[in-house]
Amino acid sequence: MTTTAIRCHDLQRHFTRGAHTVRAVDGVSLEIETGEFVGVVGTSGSGKTTLLNLIGGLDTATAGHLEVMGQRLDALDSRQLALYRRTTVGIVFQAFHLLPARTAFENVELPLLLQNVMPRDREPRVEAALEQVGLTARSDHLPSELSAGEQQRVAVARAMVKHPRVLLADEPTGNLDRRNSDDILALMQQLNRERELTVIMVSHDEDAVARAAHRAIRLDDGRVVDGQAT
Repeated sequence: MTTTAIRCHDLQRHFTRGAHTVRAVDGVSLEIETGEFVGVVGTSGSGKTTLLNLIGGLDTATAGHLEVMGQRLDALDSRQLALYRRTTVGIVFQAFHLLPARTAFENVELPLLLQNVMPRDREPRVEAALEQVGLTARSDHLPSELSAGEQQRVAVARAMVKHPRVLLADEPTGNLDRRNSDDILALMQQLNRERELTVIMVSHDEDAVARAAHRAIRLDDGRVVDGQAT
């Protein structure tokens, strides 16, 4: 029996730029089931990242209904959204966003510090997250001492160490070569399969989405125009 992880109806995010209104997300309605791996594709400016930011609680909707794991995000205040980001979702970005002066271990540990997890509980969780992404031997290295593929693995471990129910990935292979891209896609597939983790990956690379996702949702001008199985 499947359950709905993400549900949105007539979701909108509009911006005002001078005299113009930018309809970045313009009436999106969709459902994603728990344990699905969904790719969101579309050209630059189609609304992919804005939609991901709304689901991730990084932005708030102009109008519409957005529910993630039973929580109405459009009804949460800033404090409640911060708690949601800390506990429910893990986010992986194209640019890694690792702290340059902290080791791989310390970068992965950071979300647990924000959750006030006790030191005796943090260490085994960080070690387990680094082991899952294959970086146990690199835990004491700074980001500058890691390859691009290794840095993205640290970013995945950082997203997963808090045991999120939803993993959001914004162009996670955009800065990687084909071999490292395949490794990151395989890692996300493994997490999706083994943890029944709901994964949403935004990408302009339709081949990557076809290789990794269960289905693809296509956006154009802030609207869903296709959502077939891949």
